[in-house]
Amino acid sequence: MSDSMPISIGDPLSRVDGKPKVTGAAKYSAEFPIPGLAYAKLVMSTSPSGRVRIDATEAERAPGVIAVITPANAFKVPQPERRLTVLQDDSVFYNNQPVALVVAQTLEQAHYAAQLVKQRYQATPAKLDFRAGFPSSYPSTHNGEPGDQSWGDVDGGLAQAEVKIDQIYTTPIHHHNPMEPHATIAQWNGDRLTLHDATQHISGVREKLSKLFGIPKENVDVTCLFTGGGFGCKGQVWSHLVLAALAAKQVNRPVKLVLERPEMFGPVGARPQTHQHVTLGATRQGKLTAIRHEVHSNTSLIEDYLESAAYPTRVMYACPNISTISRLVQLNLGTPTYTRAPGVATGTFAIEVAMDELAYALKMDPLALRLANYAEVDPHSGKPFTEKSLRECYRRASDRFGWSKRSHEPRSMRDGNQLIGWGMATETYPGKNLPASALVRLLPNGRILVASGTQEIGTGNYTLMTEVAAAVLGVSPSIVDAKLGETSLPEAPISAGSMSTASVMPAVKAAAEQARDKLIAQAVSDSRSPLHGLPPEDVEFKAGRLSAKSSSGKAEDFVAILRRNGNHPIEAIAHTTPQLNPQDGPCHSFGAIFAEVAVDPDFGTTRVRRIVAVYDVGRIVNRKTAQSQFIGGIVWGVGLALEEVTHFDWRYGRAVNANLADYHVPVNADIGEIDVSAIDIPDYKLDSIGARGVGEIGITGTSAAIANAVYHATGKRVRDVPITPDKLVGSVDTGSLSSWKTG
Repeated sequence: MSDSMPISIGDPLSRVDGKPKVTGAAKYSAEFPIPGLAYAKLVMSTSPSGRVRIDATEAERAPGVIAVITPANAFKVPQPERRLTVLQDDSVFYNNQPVALVVAQTLEQAHYAAQLVKQRYQATPAKLDFRAGFPSSYPSTHNGEPGDQSWGDVDGGLAQAEVKIDQIYTTPIHHHNPMEPHATIAQWNGDRLTLHDATQHISGVREKLSKLFGIPKENVDVTCLFTGGGFGCKGQVWSHLVLAALAAKQVNRPVKLVLERPEMFGPVGARPQTHQHVTLGATRQGKLTAIRHEVHSNTSLIEDYLESAAYPTRVMYACPNISTISRLVQLNLGTPTYTRAPGVATGTFAIEVAMDELAYALKMDPLALRLANYAEVDPHSGKPFTEKSLRECYRRASDRFGWSKRSHEPRSMRDGNQLIGWGMATETYPGKNLPASALVRLLPNGRILVASGTQEIGTGNYTLMTEVAAAVLGVSPSIVDAKLGETSLPEAPISAGSMSTASVMPAVKAAAEQARDKLIAQAVSDSRSPLHGLPPEDVEFKAGRLSAKSSSGKAEDFVAILRRNGNHPIEAIAHTTPQLNPQDGPCHSFGAIFAEVAVDPDFGTTRVRRIVAVYDVGRIVNRKTAQSQFIGGIVWGVGLALEEVTHFDWRYGRAVNANLADYHVPVNADIGEIDVSAIDIPDYKLDSIGARGVGEIGITGTSAAIANAVYHATGKRVRDVPITPDKLVGSVDTGSLSSWKTG
């Protein structure tokens, strides 16, 4: 649609940042020209555990080298954190950990000198066997929520069950691999620190760096105008960011540090592996009597991170007896972190494949089984959801897919030589928001500024801010300028957890409403205005003009009002806080996804031919960007099901496919037809916009739908992803692969 016309929330406004991105005008964090800039190169550990001694003698003599920073000479961070490996001591906790930093005049000189740094190790035994760590595993929490939650009598429910499923499902370690690697430019001016950082949370970077270096928060300025993908790995402060600031302070000049692709496999997080033991009990009519979902996942030796894979089991189905158990296993690997739909992506794979297995054990249609256990209210609290239309998602998606034409028996559908399979799954993700602030400013030049200290990580915040401000003010988006990505702007939360839209856009809406009301108040109190003396409620603001509702002849442009009053802008800053207490109203998004695959019976290759998905995610703020987010999540789900895995040499704990040639992700040729849509029912209990986030729900359930379709096609149940050809050909009993271990 044209951006010269007035707009409504929900319209498919094209990305306002699209042109600068495709023309190269958009500046990413590593692209800012800073006078006197030096270049840094990390030196990474080659051992997973022990102590390291660095010999930098030869490197220090190399051309252009300004400094080689090691544990022996590194600036001592005033408030260090154990989770950050920033050269404060010689301890090594994982392979590919930063153990030195070379700073040089050019990037090439830094690279060359880094190769001259020698490492010697006093090795200690490393923990690298995941299954061997189960006996010493321990419970933890995820964002303050206990990993262990149970209700009812699970043992009793399983005892009375007429049909049971008791299986193990596994998922491997995944690395994020955004197109833009982690990148930081750090510059000190006295005790003031300026950072250009590729991040999902500029205010979080500011808070953390001020704490680590013991300086006031106001002395840290962070800029990130565009983030070239993050998916969770850029949501935290990692060691490289602190090292860039440390190096800039130590050499007394600006320093740029950009991670190379192999350096992203270790020090900046990953999705941990999971071992999920799922037990379902049901009556012969398909009613669930009990669910037990026990998850083991890996964490590091320096920090706990819980992959809450059991979370979706607690909200998806009506069952009186549920137990979810989460355990952490310490390994000599880098700390895991949030990866798109953390926990829910891996957890829905397990519970939704288990539900498919239950449907086959009952000789019941998989969709009918889910409808028989539809949760009208939250299974734990018994409280109604803030809004839920999953039943309609099932209906629309199954109709669009043609599910009623499915032949139930495995290996019963073919297209020539290809085995055809149809599978489905339920999708879910929590609806949340956080406090946020935004500014709207009406300018004498006729333009309108909307600003917030949020981030553009590819999800469309520039566009959504423009759309919401324009819609509230009744103006064309072509006169609205969106500004974000600077800590000098009103503070906003992290861009993660599908929370940005539900957090930032209500603040934008409130700021636009307040600015409009200020303008109207100024007009009706201005004796030179044709609107003077009118009640404020009789004045409306549309298409850049104030007009009287009761008299079409009384109107004027907002620019005229500003000019008569000293050309002073009118602005409003709004601060919004979550209006929903999660304890009062469980808030979740849901969806239904159906997949068709074709499997070559000779080679075991699987192609996803088409996917149909329908989502209930509250109000859609922009249909075009939302569709892109749904599709992007589904593509990630295809990768989870069929391709993505980080392979390790478990003798040394080092990733062996730490590059984009060997770390397989879906490309265009891997993706068939994707048909996505949304119910579009506002959830005003969560926020004033009525929106819940859409960025992550697309990956949840997708891998299960594909795995279930593969079973329908082949009759072979694969419980460990990715589903590679070797698991589908020959005499391999893929069900027994659940006994695998790493190490």
